[in-house]
Amino acid sequence: MMLSPDQPDVDLPWGQPDTETLLNSIKMECAPLAAEPAEGEGKARSLSIPSLSREEKRRRRRATAKYRSAHATRERIRVEAFNVGFAELRKLLPTLPPDKKLSKIEILRLAICYITYLNHVLDV
Repeated sequence: MMLSPDQPDVDLPWGQPDTETLLNSIKMECAPLAAEPAEGEGKARSLSIPSLSREEKRRRRRATAKYRSAHATRERIRVEAFNVGFAELRKLLPTLPPDKKLSKIEILRLAICYITYLNHVLDV
């Protein structure tokens, strides 16, 4: 409903000269409206905004810089432990020359052959 400039409305707070009283009256009028949705409005609002699925929540969490940084740190620690394990295994394997650089797959194949050889020696 539009009011013309010559129509006074005593219910409107902006006719009051005191700014603090004006703000208090606006807060009092708006607070119940914001707290209580109109009849049937709450259900429609919850249906129109779908909640995120577990997978979508996981994707959003993983997209944060903090999560990526923590993940990169865990991955570095894991790779370092993995490489230390291969270095320890490499020390136990006999090769000629002893300081020859071996790839990870070569270390694993050599370890399999060495274990097979040791089992054969025990069986004889």
